[in-house]
Amino acid sequence: MRTLLLVLLILDSILVVAVILLQAGKGGGVAASFGGASSSTDALFGSRQAGNLLTKTSWWGGGVFLFLAFLLSLMSSGSQMPESVLEGQFNPQPLPSAPATLPPANPIPQEQSPIPLTPAPTPAAPTPPPQQ
Repeated sequence: MRTLLLVLLILDSILVVAVILLQAGKGGGVAASFGGASSSTDALFGSRQAGNLLTKTSWWGGGVFLFLAFLLSLMSSGSQMPESVLEGQFNPQPLPSAPATLPPANPIPQEQSPIPLTPAPTPAAPTPPPQQ
């Protein structure tokens, strides 16, 4: 379904571009200054009818383009709804059984501790010489 709508959207966009390019400028524009005031659409349909037909076609084509684009955006956003982690069922993992004997609290004896228990004394800052 999505592929069909996408193909229709592409065909509609090509039609709208062609219809807009076929329309004559309202003020004459560059075509009138080079002697191209009448075009083949004016000769075939007459100037007033061709303007109405092309104008209506461009409006309808633009409306169909917006409608198809809206449908495609609705179709693409529906499948990507994020799932909430909080709405899922919470299954906590069981804790492993505790060992029968606990290890000692301080495995390193105090005599062999790599970190000294008392801080090392800091050297005194040198005093500045008296000024004269």
